[in-house]
Amino acid sequence: MSLRTERRDQTHAAILESAEHFLRERGIAGTSVAEVMKRAGLTVGGFYAHFDSKEALLETALRNTMRYMWKQLLTGVRGETPGARAYHVLRRYLSTRHRDSTMQGCPLPSTVAEITHEGSPYTSVLDAELREFVIELGPLISDTKSAGRTRALGMLCLMYGALSLARAVKDSSLSNELLAAAADFGRAATLDTEV
Repeated sequence: MSLRTERRDQTHAAILESAEHFLRERGIAGTSVAEVMKRAGLTVGGFYAHFDSKEALLETALRNTMRYMWKQLLTGVRGETPGARAYHVLRRYLSTRHRDSTMQGCPLPSTVAEITHEGSPYTSVLDAELREFVIELGPLISDTKSAGRTRALGMLCLMYGALSLARAVKDSSLSNELLAAAADFGRAATLDTEV
């Protein structure tokens, strides 16, 4: 790889990292090309050598942040039974650490409402990434394909909803209660037992 190609790749990665930061922190509308480039230590003029538009940049940033988050969440899942593995995933996602780590955590709470409003291409990215997560999670938490898919979809809804609410009331004791209750409820649901 030539030095020029290496620099271009590094610049591209810096722009994406900056966009991912703002996407998690401010959502789609709150992310500007000027701020992304400034944070990356670059001028706005260089942006179009890497991306055709802000939309193309944020589409890639959304895909990257979701894939990174899912990979982190599912890597090293432990548990002897499907229910134990489901609870391990729930506790990771519904932890105070994840709630407080907005810059490394799930981008969904800061972006879903805007994705609904903005539409394509963001809805296509969200659809594809959610489908992929369900495909990866299902076999970890159930011995049958159909039950795994249903449980994965249910867990996804529970996790996103609980995290969104917990982040919204972060400075309240209710936030911790929401996380714990959702994890316990999800554990009971995946074990087919009562809460």
